[in-house]
Amino acid sequence: MFTGIIEGTGVVRERKPLEHGVQLQISADFNMHSTNVGESIAVNGCCLTITSRLGNSFWADVSAETVEKTTLAEIQPGDPVNLERPLQKGGRVGGHIVQGHVDGMGTIVTIKKEGVGQEIWIQIPTVLVRYIVEKGSVALDGVSLTVNVVEKDRFSVMIIPHTQTVTTFQNVREGQRLNLEVDILGKYLEKIEFLDIEQYRDRGELAREFLKKHGF
Repeated sequence: MFTGIIEGTGVVRERKPLEHGVQLQISADFNMHSTNVGESIAVNGCCLTITSRLGNSFWADVSAETVEKTTLAEIQPGDPVNLERPLQKGGRVGGHIVQGHVDGMGTIVTIKKEGVGQEIWIQIPTVLVRYIVEKGSVALDGVSLTVNVVEKDRFSVMIIPHTQTVTTFQNVREGQRLNLEVDILGKYLEKIEFLDIEQYRDRGELAREFLKKHGF
């Protein structure tokens, strides 16, 4: 589990094709010495497994499905990426619950300077709009952000100077695609709301009949 609070950025050093996906070599700009092979790491919001590490550089395999459904399909050597290692037990959750399971991709349609920050509008697949709520949370390229406004198939977020400084948002451009992960709480609530209540009621009657029959 992640929080969307980016630990640092990295640079893609190598992209190597695999039979079913690609392998990425990434060098981090922070100390990776306490990170072990087999641990997870979020790369632009995608949860990957570290398969090898040397110093502050690590290697990770990206499955064909992840390549197909995320912006890791477009990433090339020299590109910067956001990095976050998993939340440690007892650590602070400064952002929100992020799984590293990308739900889809959004496209930046407008970037507007607002004071010292930037307002960014992102267009998203209509199927994901129902999970985006004003003042709710969303992860874009792994960064936990607060939704400002929602309009039909797009929404806006504010990028403060600190976020620009410590993430890849300092170099975003209109037309760029971003990995999008909606708040998992919204998906669970939707699931609960649409449960087949009659099905569970029938099971309840069956349980009562069984207990009565056996003398309870």
